[in-house]
Amino acid sequence: MNSSNPVDLVLGVESSCDETGVALYSGSRGLLAHRLHSQVELHAEFGGVVPELASRDHIRRLAPLIRAVLREAGVAGGEVQGVAYTAGPGLVGALLTGAGLARSLAWAWQVPAVGVHHMEGHLLAPMLEPEAPAFPFVALLVSGGHTLLVEVEGVGRYRLLGESLDDAVGEAFDKTAKLLGLGYPGGPAVAALAEKGDPERFRFPRPMVDRPGLDFSFSGLKTFTLTTLKRESRGLKGEALERLEADVARAFEEAVVETLTIKCRRAVRHCGISTLVLAGGVAANRRLRRRMDAMMEEEGGRTFYPRLEFCTDNGAMIAYAGWQRLRAGERSGPLFDARPRWSLAELRPPGEAFSADDSSCPVS
Repeated sequence: MNSSNPVDLVLGVESSCDETGVALYSGSRGLLAHRLHSQVELHAEFGGVVPELASRDHIRRLAPLIRAVLREAGVAGGEVQGVAYTAGPGLVGALLTGAGLARSLAWAWQVPAVGVHHMEGHLLAPMLEPEAPAFPFVALLVSGGHTLLVEVEGVGRYRLLGESLDDAVGEAFDKTAKLLGLGYPGGPAVAALAEKGDPERFRFPRPMVDRPGLDFSFSGLKTFTLTTLKRESRGLKGEALERLEADVARAFEEAVVETLTIKCRRAVRHCGISTLVLAGGVAANRRLRRRMDAMMEEEGGRTFYPRLEFCTDNGAMIAYAGWQRLRAGERSGPLFDARPRWSLAELRPPGEAFSADDSSCPVS
């Protein structure tokens, strides 16, 4: 492979769960093109992601999406200088599908490839915006499988401040949606119903805010939601039941938003940093954004977000994160694997990562 030339043009492939994302990023020209296929309709009837179906759909979608991105950007495959793919964390079959195709393209084009940490992609997604945050900053990563508070000094320089001890906030939204008889994905459905709810009717607990620290816990909030629904819905039907469900959705969302805001306020004060980044699917929640903006204004700082289409999983964030590492000379070895579990704390700055000969290499 030709790995001596500077890497500018990178193809990114995302396939960690139920979105198939492809993008082309240039260090000198920015984001050239991106495409995304969501599997929401495929999994909706099951109320959640079915791993085998997700993997099969990635196989169907990836090659056409790659061709579409190259065509939109006016780039031939042979002009691509590096390939980045999500190596973990995620569903192992879905990860292997994307990694297999990405590594095959890199081999055919004789260019270097690098496996990217999915959450690093989310963390760096705001860097794709015209007004990007400057380092250092505190990041809240909130998605279906992760709730993390991270101090970010630079690319690959991450210090974990707090995480969920049980359900991630996205999981809590999905489970609450099921309790309310709503569709999948749960986050947007609960948020839409909450808009109709009375904010004064119920006050749900704000988990773990009455103790020090920056960890989270949302399983108890889900249980409280269930018991409230069972108790208050006895004998109700029609409009009365619909009002109850909307009021419960509002109370649940208010509890989540206030909990996340309290923890983020603690984090920026603890770190002495006035910049907060929100990323991941739950970062699209409008109530959460309004509350975080107000809180950071009170703290004399500012909040940054990716655009809404880059809050969910996407290829653009993988292309950008991969470009950061490829341009520093980082390369994955000739073999590859997928890491369903992979701590963000294991990452090193670009160019200081594990060598391809290191047996502990995340993607060896």
